[in-house]
Amino acid sequence: MRHGKKFNHLGRQTAHRKAMLANMACSLIEHKRINTTVAKAKALRKFVEPLITKSKEDTTHNRRVVFSYLRNKFTVTELFKEVSVKVADRPGGYVRIIKLGNRQGDNASMAMVELVDYNELYNPKGNKAKKNTRRSRRGGAKKVEAAVETQTSQEEE
Repeated sequence: MRHGKKFNHLGRQTAHRKAMLANMACSLIEHKRINTTVAKAKALRKFVEPLITKSKEDTTHNRRVVFSYLRNKFTVTELFKEVSVKVADRPGGYVRIIKLGNRQGDNASMAMVELVDYNELYNPKGNKAKKNTRRSRRGGAKKVEAAVETQTSQEEE
């Protein structure tokens, strides 16, 4: 039975799990993306998203609360200075989990965890650079005709 099981214990004691999630959250904030297992990625998302929400309001109390979870003052500084500015207008969903397949050694399902606003390649709502991929036959014919005309005029001279 799963009475009162609100989160994945990840097969670890409480202190080990808290330290592991704190270290993973520090790595995520520092490097903007990390690779881990899917179960740890889902646990990390539940751990780090409330901290990012707290970082939107830069007060001493919020810094101390976030520091009590992360235990790394450089990461807390980066979270409040850089990350919070970038996610200021986002109402939630700061972390994206992309499944990568299974790990070679033990066949564990792997995932990439990344901060959403730091990936410029995959931004479905962002402004995409307009590409001119449609080519009309007529436009190409004009270019060919112009090239032929310039060739013939050069040959005549």
